[in-house]
Amino acid sequence: MRLFLVIFFILYGSMHLYVFLKAKAAFAFGIYTGIYFALVMIIMIFAPIIVRLSEKTGFEFFARLMSYIGYTWMGVLFLFVSAYLIVDLYSFILYKSGIIMKKDFSALIVSNKHAFFIPLTISVMIAIYGYFEARNIRTETVIIRSPKIPAEIGRLKIVQISDVHLGLIVGEKRLKRILNEVKTANPDILVSTGDLVDGQINNLVRLAEILKEINPRYGKFAITGNHEFYAGLGQALSFTERAGFKMLRGERVTVADMINIAGVDDPQGRTYSNFKNVSEKELLSGLPGEKFTLLLKHRPLVDKSALGLFDLQLSGHVHKGQIFPFSIITGLYYPIQAGFADLSNNSRLYVSRGSGTWGPPIRFLSQPEVAIIDLVHQDGHSSKN
Repeated sequence: MRLFLVIFFILYGSMHLYVFLKAKAAFAFGIYTGIYFALVMIIMIFAPIIVRLSEKTGFEFFARLMSYIGYTWMGVLFLFVSAYLIVDLYSFILYKSGIIMKKDFSALIVSNKHAFFIPLTISVMIAIYGYFEARNIRTETVIIRSPKIPAEIGRLKIVQISDVHLGLIVGEKRLKRILNEVKTANPDILVSTGDLVDGQINNLVRLAEILKEINPRYGKFAITGNHEFYAGLGQALSFTERAGFKMLRGERVTVADMINIAGVDDPQGRTYSNFKNVSEKELLSGLPGEKFTLLLKHRPLVDKSALGLFDLQLSGHVHKGQIFPFSIITGLYYPIQAGFADLSNNSRLYVSRGSGTWGPPIRFLSQPEVAIIDLVHQDGHSSKN
């Protein structure tokens, strides 16, 4: 966790320095303006820490205000830097082309002031669009036909929510939007694949009661994500259980004698004392193989030794990058960061884009979702529609 924070603040601070230097080149402001601008940027760099400390000490209104300002700034800053890097690449290509071709392309180079305002306009417009995209929750449906679903049941509907991040930004209104989609789907089973809560979860009792109103006939199951550990595992478990979920932490259950459900802790817990380190292969090996086995795992990484021991793994965590082009970066580590994938040995993976937002209240080319997994009886081999 400490290493992550060090890396995060080095990168985040570097982005601020990059913007400061671009602003200085565009406006040639004096020393006093530069000092004021630098102070604002320093406050924004440490806004996540200010938010956390403010909420811990009971200044919830200030924490919420700083959360919206600081995290919105984070989203706009990322978009601005991404757009400006394209402008820099364009200028670099012109410069190198001029040297190679021995021609003067200086007339095509954008001035420093225009080079600043073009990315700024683009990033603000995308951020405004992304603010509304983050509230436009889609329902994604996957149909899996399997002989392991009993013929007398016919169909079993599982609804997945993931990465809701309940806290200062994602609150009651957004939760109700998400749950409206869940209620419309009328699931037999509801699962939460981690990060139901954010880094700080004070004063969320009302949200637990709202979640508790959803009562599928075969129950609700949840696992830990990394943010359950950040929030304080004791608080997070208490909240999730109060919301009516059964936590699966290296545990497995057979529901209504027709489906196996297993869940594992997020590996972030290894840095904490109360992590349950359980081998997926050992966990799944003890389950009756004639029944459909559902594995709940926060991160969309597949344990190759467990392939063939589960029929479907449900994951989240990545948010599909949440704000493009960050999805290009997350895609380097998570080959499958959203959607459905067939694996080997009749195992499958479905990765949710997430139902809420972490950090910036913005999504771009990564609409939030509630996933409906329809398990349908079929004679013979399993298949997906």
